[in-house]
Amino acid sequence: MEHLVVAVAAPLFEPLTYAAPDSGLPAVGVRVLVPLGRRRITGYVIGTTPQATTEFRVRPILDVLDREPLFHAGMVPFFRWVADYYQYPIGEVIKSGLPGGLTSRFGRQATLTTTGRQALAPLLAEPPPGTTAWFADLLSNGTLSRTACAKIWRGKGRKILLQWQARGWLEINEVLDKATTKAKTETCLTLHEKDAATPLKKSEEKTLQLIREKMADQPDLVCRRDITKLYTGAAKAIRSLAERGIVSLSERRVYRDPFGERPPFFPRPQELTAEQQAVLEEILPAVAARKFAPFLIHGVTGCGKTEVYLRAAEECLALGRSVLVLVPEIALATQIEGHFVSRFGDRIALLHSGLTTGERFDQWQRISRGQAAIVIGARSAIFAPLLDPGLIIVDEEHDPAYKQDDNLRYNGRDLAVLRARENKAVVLLGSATPAVTSYHNGLHGKFTTLTLTRRIHNRSLPEVEIVDLKKVPTVSEQSPLFSPNLRRALQDTFARGDQALVFLNRRGFANLLLCQDCGHSVSCPHCEVTLTLHKKRNRLICHYCGYEMPSAALCPHCRSPHMRQCGFGTERIEEELRTMVPKATIGRLDRDTTSSSRRQFIDILRAVRNREIDILVGTQMITKGHHFPHVTLVGIIWADTGLALPDFRAAERTFQLLSQVTGRAGRGDKPGKVIIQTFQPDHYAVVAARQHDYHSFYEREIDLRHALDYPPYSRLINIKFSGETDHQVAEAAQACAAQARKNMVGGGVEILGPAPAPLAKLRNRHRWQLLLKGKQPARLAALARFLRENPPAQVRGNHVRMSLDIDPESML
Repeated sequence: MEHLVVAVAAPLFEPLTYAAPDSGLPAVGVRVLVPLGRRRITGYVIGTTPQATTEFRVRPILDVLDREPLFHAGMVPFFRWVADYYQYPIGEVIKSGLPGGLTSRFGRQATLTTTGRQALAPLLAEPPPGTTAWFADLLSNGTLSRTACAKIWRGKGRKILLQWQARGWLEINEVLDKATTKAKTETCLTLHEKDAATPLKKSEEKTLQLIREKMADQPDLVCRRDITKLYTGAAKAIRSLAERGIVSLSERRVYRDPFGERPPFFPRPQELTAEQQAVLEEILPAVAARKFAPFLIHGVTGCGKTEVYLRAAEECLALGRSVLVLVPEIALATQIEGHFVSRFGDRIALLHSGLTTGERFDQWQRISRGQAAIVIGARSAIFAPLLDPGLIIVDEEHDPAYKQDDNLRYNGRDLAVLRARENKAVVLLGSATPAVTSYHNGLHGKFTTLTLTRRIHNRSLPEVEIVDLKKVPTVSEQSPLFSPNLRRALQDTFARGDQALVFLNRRGFANLLLCQDCGHSVSCPHCEVTLTLHKKRNRLICHYCGYEMPSAALCPHCRSPHMRQCGFGTERIEEELRTMVPKATIGRLDRDTTSSSRRQFIDILRAVRNREIDILVGTQMITKGHHFPHVTLVGIIWADTGLALPDFRAAERTFQLLSQVTGRAGRGDKPGKVIIQTFQPDHYAVVAARQHDYHSFYEREIDLRHALDYPPYSRLINIKFSGETDHQVAEAAQACAAQARKNMVGGGVEILGPAPAPLAKLRNRHRWQLLLKGKQPARLAALARFLRENPPAQVRGNHVRMSLDIDPESML
């Protein structure tokens, strides 16, 4: 019999070999419980290997956790490639792609013995050193929970527990922490018309009548819950009827509905534009040819890219293949699912973080069983177990949200291209403002670039006006955040009965609370950033770690009452708008107004579409892909917020944001106008956004990238270090840099740093960075791999975390 190749959900970079159970070989893609040292842990079967004579005993798996595979064998090479390229453990790669709540682990639980209680009870008043935090709980409860044990085990208490176990005072057992997500079932009723041996009770007669009435409407299926919610005595009556043989009970699998309220219906347009038709004439033959073909669709905002996606999907489905649609955020998933549901009905599955773990699990199983031909989701949907994807669509491909910023730091757009290549599929990368690297790939033949230069119905792009903030009153508490031009335009827009969007990429009311006597600013105790005032909640909040405190009336440093609110965010913009346009209905779309549920986001968008909101204020959430035909004005409060960031992509991000939010205006029958307020009206990113001129921006930006040797002219790996003290982290980063320079063979890699990260402290951890830059990806990866496998003693000894960010999207 063959052995199993198992990728364990642990920080191991190579899979392990285990003996198969006597019952036979589990299928590739199922979870198994395996021993790993003294632990028991979840693993994933990714293959088999012939038995070999060896001096080592191959340990058997402990249990098979799934009846059917979670992914198919064809995805294993994809998982292996991701693990190798991003230098991340393959078991953790698979775990990252699967729905949450599927990992089963064993934890420790400590139970006090009778001997132990007698020995330790006298010490209650003065617990032994190192046990103060948990000694009383152990004596009062007689046990330490799995969670408490895990916390103690990581610290100095582990040695104490083991000593007490050796003396017979404690029993330490392994307890299975079962997966929290499982299939949902419901109980169904089948009626057998037969005479009862004894007369029925009134409750049984009433229940039986309700079942008959339901069966008249639903002859194939009656659910027990449908009866019990009609009559309080039905549950007991059904049990009695089942015992008499009058009804029988059975379990049926049900899928949790991730859609909630159905999205609006979008009719199929009768005709395509000439440009849409020309683009499809390039795409559809490639879909039919079943070959890898990457296309970059560069189309202005409102040009009809979505209809191109839909027509390509129709062709793919007609060939019996499946479709994967990626969007950068849940916001766009809500928008695009309406178009796909209107065209394809219930053949669609959703995968994104806005779903519950149960909903994600159900959607995953529908996909793996072939019950959904189209998957729409955020970046993690790239791991969806589609059997034969023939088309992969990446909408708004430029968006940095496609890059995961912790743990497995993958880029969903890049993996979409890889998965399309592996499956001989077509990949469509769509954007009005393509990433500089993507556009460069198109110019150099790696992608085929297709262009859509006109809006649907030949609608014009909006007129853009620049307001130089250096020439208007300084923005402060005393003077308005709105220039006279923008103020007047908003009032006129409301008077005409049209809608407006106001954009500022900063939430909250004020981003700094400053003492005017001593100069102290209220900062986060866990991060090196100031706290943001959220006036409605009267709280100061850290936007990085979530720390909160009441708004300070007195200076925490000198107790002065003269605290000044500096800066502004969307909450303050909303407040000033209510004063400026008092009769208008003002809405706000940012993380604060949508954090509770996905429904809040949908409700705000619906209110805009239904014209229940006159002016919508928002962060970048309002810039992406939304179609509001009655929005004729867009106001940008401060275009410069991102230009000063210490990141070589700062200008690119600014141009993309300005262009995207500009594209929300004038998408209906009336022309649109955009007013951009800025302190840098001559910056090339602002000028290009004003002129709707991607090409001029690209030419200027690519020259700078070439001069500085930044992507696409090089590749980057950012090695990140974090720890509890700045000195230890700096020491580890410097030692790693020295080791890199010493072991760099053959050149070809530039080593920059180390240096403190721009955000030098987050969540109580100090942060340093070491940047590797080079033109040869293999050499770059080899050096990073050497450093990962051979970290200097300062990394291990100082308990410093070291992680790799391959192809970083942010340098912060």
